[in-house]
Amino acid sequence: MIDVKHIAKLANLTLSSKELKTYTKQLKTILGYIDKLSQVNTSQVKPTFQTIDNTTNVWRQDKVRKSLSQKQALSQAKRKYKGYFVAANVFNKIDKKTTVIKTKPRKKLDKYNAVLTQVNPKGRLGHKDLFLTKNIETTAGAKILEGYIPQYSGTIVKQLEVAGYVTKNKLNQDAWAHGSSGENSDFFPTKNPWDLTKVPGGSSSGSATAVASGAVDIATGTDTCGSIRLPSSFTNTCGLKPTYGALSRYGVIAFASSLDCPGFFARSVAQLRKVFKQTSQPDSYDATTQNQARQKKNKIKVKTIGLPKEFFIKGMDRQVKEIVKKAADLFKSKGYKIKQISLPHADYSIAAYYVIAPTEASSNLARYDGIRYGKNRLYFGPEAKRRIMLGSFVSSAGYTDKYYEQAAKIRTLIIQDFQKAFKHVDAVLAPTAPTPAFKLGEKTTDPLQMYLMDIYTAPASLSGLPSLALPCGFTKDKLPIGMQLIGPRWTEDMLFDLGKQYQQNTNWHALRPSIKYD
Repeated sequence: MIDVKHIAKLANLTLSSKELKTYTKQLKTILGYIDKLSQVNTSQVKPTFQTIDNTTNVWRQDKVRKSLSQKQALSQAKRKYKGYFVAANVFNKIDKKTTVIKTKPRKKLDKYNAVLTQVNPKGRLGHKDLFLTKNIETTAGAKILEGYIPQYSGTIVKQLEVAGYVTKNKLNQDAWAHGSSGENSDFFPTKNPWDLTKVPGGSSSGSATAVASGAVDIATGTDTCGSIRLPSSFTNTCGLKPTYGALSRYGVIAFASSLDCPGFFARSVAQLRKVFKQTSQPDSYDATTQNQARQKKNKIKVKTIGLPKEFFIKGMDRQVKEIVKKAADLFKSKGYKIKQISLPHADYSIAAYYVIAPTEASSNLARYDGIRYGKNRLYFGPEAKRRIMLGSFVSSAGYTDKYYEQAAKIRTLIIQDFQKAFKHVDAVLAPTAPTPAFKLGEKTTDPLQMYLMDIYTAPASLSGLPSLALPCGFTKDKLPIGMQLIGPRWTEDMLFDLGKQYQQNTNWHALRPSIKYD
């Protein structure tokens, strides 16, 4: 049984008695689900911790470069003294009795709660608030970073500026990118422009909503386990999760480092292709972009498209199934062979993901100590605390082999499943989400049910594969449904070609919600 109080102490988190009771129950349920990983015999399987084309490490020569001045480096510190950061005296007992933090509500700037900061009304580009923007507040949707002003911009932000894009808004998101619905923002939940009572999907909720409603033409997002593809499906937008390592993560606040993929939202595949081409370059500040495979892009002439049988199972919404199957029929009418394939370990992907991602998240969130920038750890929201504790537990002494090592081996098997499938098909067509957009508040009290919304997006994320999300129809209640096209690594051009052909023969992507941006 997990000792939540002990794990919270290790993670430097303070919990109230009510939180202790809640997290004990929730983590017990989540770990019960994760235990399904033990069903798989992995004794002869090597673990996969990284998916960058067999590259184990990348080295670069140390070079002295212009960096932040001392004044800039100290600019966000809460306390400083003669050029130093001031930290608490670790030998004194710290009073942590007050765990309920009262903060002023943030001003809402639009009716969808999609916008956190207005930058330039003349712009047509929006950035998920995970992207650092020089001299513009960046919060990651979290109270801890409210008021944080970066001293530099991320690589993608600068690339888009050079390409002539003007930033209009910084956009809302699930705090730290932890979420599938857009409800985990520490400020306010984002609403779906097709139905304001429904979620827009997460974690890139504001980005999808801003593009769908017409606030911006292009928006950045990140996809760690569907955080671009799921919102795309729920809002009738096009989204790209590229090959892991295709786009630079430098200047993007980290969630789970072996999974994080910056990407984009747009209204058409043509727009996605253009912006991807402008930003898909090696970056000396991000080792994951430094591999030769990107130069050998896979030029595949698509003949056969696979439908994974494990994705069309009991529990899937009937309308989603019918709409995605109709999309497959359209490709068939255009001369493509449609073939059923098997991804036998896909059912374990969510369990593996919710070991690997929280482990990496707990490590990345350890830097938020309230000394160099931001507020202290008392300001972490419920989902952040849950993931920090889950990651701390599954990677702690005595549990690493059972959980983290086993999840990394399952990741290997999922990668191998795709490799076997791509010997028989050129691309995979699959639903993006098992249901249409659900009601705000419907799943917030049951984290596991929320996590299971990522069941169709997790396999490609764990494998580092590119996936293109496209609108493909609507339910009887006029809610959007999306599909995803998945290819081998570095086949974005192939996916764009397929997506373009689909959009030349349909007009789903051209439809706009009646509830438009103000």
